Amino acid sequence: MSKGPRYGRVLVKLSGEALMGDQPYGIDVKVVERLAGEVAEARNTGAQICLVIGGGNIFRGISGAASGMDRADADHLGMLATVMNAIAFQNALRNRGVPAYVLSAIPMHTVCEPYIRSRALRHIDDGAVVIFAAGTGNPFFTTDTTAALRAAEMDCEVVIKGTKVDGVYTADPAKDKTARRYDRLTYNEALAGELGIMDGAAIALARDNNIPIIVFSILAAGSLVEVVRGGGKFTLVDSGEAG
Repeated sequence: MSKGPRYGRVLVKLSGEALMGDQPYGIDVKVVERLAGEVAEARNTGAQICLVIGGGNIFRGISGAASGMDRADADHLGMLATVMNAIAFQNALRNRGVPAYVLSAIPMHTVCEPYIRSRALRHIDDGAVVIFAAGTGNPFFTTDTTAALRAAEMDCEVVIKGTKVDGVYTADPAKDKTARRYDRLTYNEALAGELGIMDGAAIALARDNNIPIIVFSILAAGSLVEVVRGGGKFTLVDSGEAG
């Protein structure tokens, strides 16, 4: 008998870059299919899954603004990029027989559902994977903040952030061989250390709602299932209290 989930309802945060594979930009369909398989397996443990996917593989609001574009307009383009990623992921999940719905903070009724909290909760309770797109619907907020916000709204037990490394380090381990990995950090340590886990607003929001953050490598096959079951290799960010 397979082991059940450690967490009943989770929000998984993926960067847009995770979807582009080895390409310089865009969506690699094979990578999306593999990641969708990871999410499907995690759902099969009995966990309820929500997703937030960034848009950096298509457009970054901050870099657009740095190039001279109005920041609000640049962020809106970034939000639309997240919708494209979300629809691609929805398709990959449905191809596996997993019910999935994209709910966008920017209403676009012909391609996806608008974000309504009660509707999202109903989909989750029905066993579907819900993918939150278009950020918060407002410029100047990152998809990290969106992840923390939606996790709080959906009563998720944890935010699970998939990255290219197996946790949080004192420095980029790809550039600094002496970088040390943390097993556990408090929210305040994460904020003070500026370790690049998530932006400050996201960590503060998770702290204020007592939602742990788990940072792990999405590149390793089966890693998401391990984390959902309470195992694997990761860094935990929480209040630091025992229990």
